Amino acid sequence: TWEKFAAQAKKQNLKLGVGKVDCVEHSQLCKDERVMAFPTLRWVEDGKSVMPDYRGDRTVDDLVTYAKRRMATSSRTENDDDEEPRDDDYGDETHHPGCQVSGHLMVNRVPGNLHMEAKSPNHQINSAMTNLTHRVNHLSFGTPRGPQGHYLEYLPFFTGIPEEYKHTNPMKDKFYPAYHFHEAFHHHLKVVSSHMEGSDYNFLTAKDHMVFYQILEESQLVLYDVQEKPEIKFLWDMSPMSVSLTQEGKAWYDYTTSLLAIIGGTYTALGLINATLLRIFKPKKI
Repeated sequence: TWEKFAAQAKKQNLKLGVGKVDCVEHSQLCKDERVMAFPTLRWVEDGKSVMPDYRGDRTVDDLVTYAKRRMATSSRTENDDDEEPRDDDYGDETHHPGCQVSGHLMVNRVPGNLHMEAKSPNHQINSAMTNLTHRVNHLSFGTPRGPQGHYLEYLPFFTGIPEEYKHTNPMKDKFYPAYHFHEAFHHHLKVVSSHMEGSDYNFLTAKDHMVFYQILEESQLVLYDVQEKPEIKFLWDMSPMSVSLTQEGKAWYDYTTSLLAIIGGTYTALGLINATLLRIFKPKKI
């Protein structure tokens, strides 16, 4: 296709050159240009790459149309004195927004793992250039009945706990950057189940049994060999221990008994103090 495109460009007198780079032979150049997949079609002007890369169909006609449109855009930019020259930033999120993954998985209550790696049905990914920087907006464990923490807002003792100590979603909005090649984060999760019986809470029926999960999370940056593809890994293990939450109340006579015990104890303590002071400071007969 590239040879046919070059021949067609020459036939139509297009003022451009068509080049091909072997990233195996020129690996450093591809690293400097941050070529992340093969094949990559990139427009270059004045020795600088112009983003975004071409993502259209790879027929000769489509490539010729793309080249003409790029040349027309460059011509208008050069003739417009009021417009600043275009300076494309490779790191601009509008050009490289990345991927967004959302959804839920049905998993058994046994140790498990989830792997994520960069793949494309249309490209051969260059593992050496894979950047797995990511942000976790939400990750939690819950029952199919509803989202994690479905009833937790009704618990007085739970709403008073700071968010960072609840541990139902400890990775919320955390950013995990990978600054170098051949590295990715692995997240190790210890999942602890907490149980609530409906008969103990007013907002649940007597037959309800609610389970929510708290997570202890630890993340580490793992280095990979050059031949390996970095992966984001979530590895979880269900704790053999669980927490049971119950709510107990006291009758009014328990409160009265406790109050009288406090009053009686206070009276007895004051009597002992008074007797001691009288014995110390009482005048002695001569």
